[in-house]
Amino acid sequence: MRLPRVDHPGPYALLALTCVLGWWFKAHCGASWTGDEQYLTGCYSDAVPFWGLRGVAAGQLPYVEARIEYPVLTGALIWLEGLVVRTIGGARGDAFDFLLVVSLVNAALAFAVLWMMERAGVPRGRRWWWAGAPPLVLYLGHNWDMLAVALAVAALLAARRAATRVGAALAAIGTAAKLFPVLLLPLLGLGALLRRRAVWQARFAASATLSLVALGTWTTINLPVALAAPANWAEFYSFSQARSGTAASIWEIMATQGWWITDLPTRNLWSFAAFVAGAAAIVLVGWRRHAERSWVLFTPVLAWFLLTNKVYSPQFDLWLYPFLLLTSRRLWPVAWFVAGDLGAYWAEFWFFASPGGSGPGITQTHIAFAAAFRGAAMLWLIVDAVRSRPAAWLIPPPAASPPPASRPIPAG
Repeated sequence: MRLPRVDHPGPYALLALTCVLGWWFKAHCGASWTGDEQYLTGCYSDAVPFWGLRGVAAGQLPYVEARIEYPVLTGALIWLEGLVVRTIGGARGDAFDFLLVVSLVNAALAFAVLWMMERAGVPRGRRWWWAGAPPLVLYLGHNWDMLAVALAVAALLAARRAATRVGAALAAIGTAAKLFPVLLLPLLGLGALLRRRAVWQARFAASATLSLVALGTWTTINLPVALAAPANWAEFYSFSQARSGTAASIWEIMATQGWWITDLPTRNLWSFAAFVAGAAAIVLVGWRRHAERSWVLFTPVLAWFLLTNKVYSPQFDLWLYPFLLLTSRRLWPVAWFVAGDLGAYWAEFWFFASPGGSGPGITQTHIAFAAAFRGAAMLWLIVDAVRSRPAAWLIPPPAASPPPASRPIPAG
């Protein structure tokens, strides 16, 4: 079996180091946290409580025997990772071993993203940015979002090479792992429906085909679980609807600062309305430059979704980061986004420790400043995406003109 060739080993070596740092960052606290060390040192990971509280240690089947507030594909991944721990570690397997397996799987997915970037011709400089990504250090062992990230990257790169049906299927699979890849699907459908130099019958047929591919793929993954355990299958959607918000979301910041205090139904309504209105504006303004590459608008739409959503968990920045590298024309605002991500991460976790007296006295105001810094970078990236030409590597070079045919010289 031949291993995939790489054009330069440097980014892969750096990514290996980044993954080791990401593992150490979450693992140095072990699996028995004392006091608020998981917040003070930033080592909190969903894997640790999930081991005992979601039936992973007992081998319970997700949704059928255990409640899991994640979509089906992520639930399957959690069960498989738990199976690895129970098979190798036996009765001695514990939350620390589970954290190791989760980190290793996420590291493999991070390498897959790097390999896909290389295969797609992403400039090496941008691949270095992914290989040394601070969000990977923060979130490699945090939870299971890397699965949806890798699938969404694969979907976007498939759309770039005009394999839109493959892209739609991959985005639907990603949606079965986490919700955000669904945002790519309307863009692919619009790109097919409004394709230039094509008759309307062909446009409708292409758009309908993409919709059927996406719906069929998502249904195939979800339907067996939905039929077997409808209430637990719907847990992710009901849980998302019932959450009031997180500390770094704009809605929670406005409420804690006394600017706008709303009940949950009102917050759900306004967050949805703000997202739909802003996403529509992004597509309308950006269509003039990106009509032939509608998938490019996935990045600003995703950024706007994060800004307007009532829930902005720290690891959500990992959703956006690879797409900023793939589609942003400038990388300086990406660096500002990373700085804001670091600030918001520590502000939020130190805030969790502060009420008990062990933290450095972080308040919601500190979180608001960090979130505002990050949000300003995201707005900069959104505006730049819709107003500017796409990144140079996204535009294929013009086809070379064939040499003029030689003409015989008439005899004189």
